[in-house]
Amino acid sequence: MKWITRSNVKQEVCSMLGCMKKKMLFFCAGLCLTFPSVYAYAQDVPSDYQEVLKSLDRKGDYKAGVLKVNIPRNDLKITIQGVSTPTPFGFGGWIALTKGADGSDVMMGDLVLLQEEVNPVMSALLDNGVDITALHNHFFWDDPHVFYMHVHGHGKAADLARRVKPGLDLIGHVTPAAAVPASSGGTVLDTAKLAKIVGHDGEQSGAVYKITVGRDDLGMKEHGATINARMGLNTWAAFVGTQEDAAVAGDIAMLENEVTPVLKALRKNGLDVVAIHHHMTEDRPVVIFLHYWCRGPAEKLATAFKVALDELGKSAPSHGMGH
Repeated sequence: MKWITRSNVKQEVCSMLGCMKKKMLFFCAGLCLTFPSVYAYAQDVPSDYQEVLKSLDRKGDYKAGVLKVNIPRNDLKITIQGVSTPTPFGFGGWIALTKGADGSDVMMGDLVLLQEEVNPVMSALLDNGVDITALHNHFFWDDPHVFYMHVHGHGKAADLARRVKPGLDLIGHVTPAAAVPASSGGTVLDTAKLAKIVGHDGEQSGAVYKITVGRDDLGMKEHGATINARMGLNTWAAFVGTQEDAAVAGDIAMLENEVTPVLKALRKNGLDVVAIHHHMTEDRPVVIFLHYWCRGPAEKLATAFKVALDELGKSAPSHGMGH
């Protein structure tokens, strides 16, 4: 017969605790083997990525070899057709970095911007060597109206953070420009002068004078058919108003390597970019289209368009046939 003593109880408790510790060790080891991704998530953020978060003063996370920096629009109260839509519904901007084979980083991102923020942010990014690869909307009937700007860059993590920061710092801090009423008088548009500045003649349609320039230099074909300016492969500028107070809107057809130079030309000359996207699929060479708008003296607008137009066709396209 075994007597129950204080010493026996102490030994039993210690034995039970030791057994529990061993089981916990085995359980944790099993988790590491079974769910390695859980523990990968818990790993420290690499030191260079910690510096990115610190430099940008933003929060983020590191998973699957990617640092994702959060740029949510918590400052906006957005509704869609009157329905309140919180930030996670589609208004969480971000940039992401991951390592390339040579140890440098690839950066991509999607920024959520108000209309008045788009062009100031774009200029800040372009001036610091960040590429803009798309600009579009994700919703109809959103209030306030927001746009999505996709960004891209290569380099060391710290350098990319330095380059993207001026653009990010503008988000939420751009004051909308006051609308200026159109002038009631002025000189009629001097279309001959506009054509001379641009270097191409246009056509008059009512109050609008439109100059269209084809991209025949691209030699695009589909099913053996030549895709020319009348098929939509063109660049154009439409003018309306007076010589002193005009508005211009248009579309520019660009090769991929022409996008950044054209954007820089437009922004440095005061034209606002309102969209960047594709008009076609499976086109060869790949052509990107951007839409722009501006208001000002007609000659100044024509000169700005000409500067952008001169960025086209500087390099030979890689010819191919779609479909």
